[in-house]
Amino acid sequence: MTQSTLARRRSRAAVPNPVVPSPLAPSPLALGDRVAGLDWRSLAAEIDAHGCATTGQLLTAEECGSLAGSYASEAPFRSRVVMSRHGFGRGEYKYFAYPLPGAVALLRAALYPPLAEIANRWNAEMATPTSYPIDHAEYLARCHAAGQDKPTPLLLRYGEGDYNCMHQDLYGEHVFPLQVAFLLSRPEADFTGGEFVLTEQRPRMQSRAEVVPLRHGEGVIFPVRHRPVQGARGSYRVNMRHGVSRLRSGCRHALGIIFHDAR
Repeated sequence: MTQSTLARRRSRAAVPNPVVPSPLAPSPLALGDRVAGLDWRSLAAEIDAHGCATTGQLLTAEECGSLAGSYASEAPFRSRVVMSRHGFGRGEYKYFAYPLPGAVALLRAALYPPLAEIANRWNAEMATPTSYPIDHAEYLARCHAAGQDKPTPLLLRYGEGDYNCMHQDLYGEHVFPLQVAFLLSRPEADFTGGEFVLTEQRPRMQSRAEVVPLRHGEGVIFPVRHRPVQGARGSYRVNMRHGVSRLRSGCRHALGIIFHDAR
């Protein structure tokens, strides 16, 4: 063996084997793409049948944590409401200010178009003359022209013993018929109890309740005030309210996406 060959072998032995990087976990789809990828035909059928539908886990754990963590700050918000002072229940919430945080603005803009299609169909079934543009900015311009120019997306916080009374989120003349609430906390880990609840009052009947168990990052789509129900003589209007049952333990954060603005 020549000295040059021996030197080359020693040189190769001194160089450590290259480390092959492990494949990176795929990054989640952009939030708008996740909303667009939902099975909106099935969701519409579920809302028609039961008055609500869940999205599955739409927000990542990181997005939930970031939104929930922002509650401690004052900067993103325009006002804070302590529920017990107004007879709304127990707990508190804050309304976001304009400009909305990125994730909130994206959710509002991306969720609105498919929901506007459902809303327009509902209004036709209930013989309501109002129709909604497919573009949310155009609908907001309608609200703002009527003096409803305060943003309504909100962040809610409940502690042990807190609850939200059954209510409707009406803020003026213009009311978009559907809204979405996202659970930002982990059931059974961050809190217990605190179920999302809907009630439906049909004419000359007792109220029907629907309890919706949500997963971390999951949203529930539900009516703000009315929805149509098929009867023997065609569609008729039923009255809807929503709330949150008593928290047994822990802390629960939720994000509410309302599409009309307030006075």
